[in-house]
Amino acid sequence: MSQVLIILGSSSDLTITEKGLGVLKKFCQPFSLRIASAHRSPDHVHAIVKNFEKEGGQIVICVAGKSAHLAGVVASMTTKPVLAVPVFSQATAGFDALLSMSQMPAGIPVATMGFGDAGFTNACLTALQILALNKKDLSTKLDHYRKEQAEKVMKDDESHSIIWQP
Repeated sequence: MSQVLIILGSSSDLTITEKGLGVLKKFCQPFSLRIASAHRSPDHVHAIVKNFEKEGGQIVICVAGKSAHLAGVVASMTTKPVLAVPVFSQATAGFDALLSMSQMPAGIPVATMGFGDAGFTNACLTALQILALNKKDLSTKLDHYRKEQAEKVMKDDESHSIIWQP
């Protein structure tokens, strides 16, 4: 059973998911990835969300561009945490997506991440942090992951630092 549901508004959004899905896989966190549009297939979105809840799912990550109402629509259907990831678009540089996700009216929250692959990776890590509230082993793995991140920076510093004096 997956506790994380990822809904992409379009198959073109798949390009930003690689690193974040790798993080979920590294943590052995089951997930479901679906494609559904709030505008073009609202009944499909509803069925996906309700089935996910019925099966005990915990967190939904929505990835969408353009007017990006997907996360808000999903949030209106569930009390589970909804994390939103805006996708860059040529026409508006993705700001329409960012604003529609981050400016939700009070009462139906959506937690909005940054743009693209970094935002999606952070959404995956945030989902893991939420799940870790009740899973000590997952919390320990996240601590280890952060230490690995710090060690990589230190190694990069050792390998690439430059001191230049005229």
